[in-house]
Amino acid sequence: MSFKDKILNNQSPWGAPPGGDGGRGSPGGNGSGSRQDPPSLDDVIKNFQKTINKFSGGKSGGSKPIIIGLIIVALLYVASGLYRVLPDEQGVVLRFGKYVNTTQPGLHYHFPTPFERVLTPKVTKVNRVDVGFRPASDSGRSSGVGNVPEESLMLTGDENIVDINYSVFWVIKDAQKFLFNIQSPVETVKAASETAMREVIAKNRIQNILTEGRSKIEVEVQEIAQLILDEYGSGIQLTQVQTQQADPPEQVIDAFRDVQAARADRERSKNEAEAYANDVIPRARGEAEQVLQQAEAYKKEVVAKAEGEASRFLAIYNEYKDAKQVTQERMYLETMEKVLADIDKVIIDKESGSGVVPYLPLPELKKGSNN
Repeated sequence: MSFKDKILNNQSPWGAPPGGDGGRGSPGGNGSGSRQDPPSLDDVIKNFQKTINKFSGGKSGGSKPIIIGLIIVALLYVASGLYRVLPDEQGVVLRFGKYVNTTQPGLHYHFPTPFERVLTPKVTKVNRVDVGFRPASDSGRSSGVGNVPEESLMLTGDENIVDINYSVFWVIKDAQKFLFNIQSPVETVKAASETAMREVIAKNRIQNILTEGRSKIEVEVQEIAQLILDEYGSGIQLTQVQTQQADPPEQVIDAFRDVQAARADRERSKNEAEAYANDVIPRARGEAEQVLQQAEAYKKEVVAKAEGEASRFLAIYNEYKDAKQVTQERMYLETMEKVLADIDKVIIDKESGSGVVPYLPLPELKKGSNN
């Protein structure tokens, strides 16, 4: 007899009735050794249908609401795969814990749990990491900041020590790398930025770090730290490195400030001296140039006048050789004209007869002509 025939004839496929003991009484029986036959397959189905009818109100058609309920449950289960990614998020879909793809903002669908699930980190939120200090809210203090010397003290290029505090601002660039390539984003950013800062500080002098070189240092630190994070595949983008404080160590800060004040006084005195020199030297050069020009003009005047008198003398001499008498009289008259030009003159004629005024009142005539 086959295995199937034994089941249909309510016999055990191994030759003994289920629960029996090969003719002996079963542990759960009445101890008389009577044989108990197992229920048939039809009886099992009928008992199951009776149970369903009992839960559905005792009607034979009660299986329909159960089917509808199962359909509704199935639809709800399928609909649970719908998810929404907000504008400031990225959706990272995982299938049995393994990365599948990244979705952008909007409405999407994934296989319901436990097949797939979605992580939605904020990718536009600007995060901040403080290095070298802790704000009051983080350090548990009521006010002020807590300094962290093991992070803030660094060696400069001229073998000085600087106490520098700074903040690093970052956002998530790639959500998949951010979630799976690094374990602690804050510690990773802090370690990368601290490494970059120590490298840059070691290449600069303390005077440059404390004064005009801060902005350049911030840019270099951001570039180096970003390269480190990219090598890690962190999915993080640094947006800014901001220096909060840069001072000498607290133990020597007073002496350093005195040195800074002395340097400032030296620079001020130097600038004042340069300003005075810039004022006096051009003025002296201008006066010297003026004297040179006046001397050159006087020289030209004297030379020209001498040359003119020499030419005039030669001209008169040539005329004198040709007509001595006429030249002598002309020279005499010209000389007398120059000599008597500004003198009041009265001319008396000795040869005039009696009864005639023997002088000519030239000054009076001159005054009359002027009036």
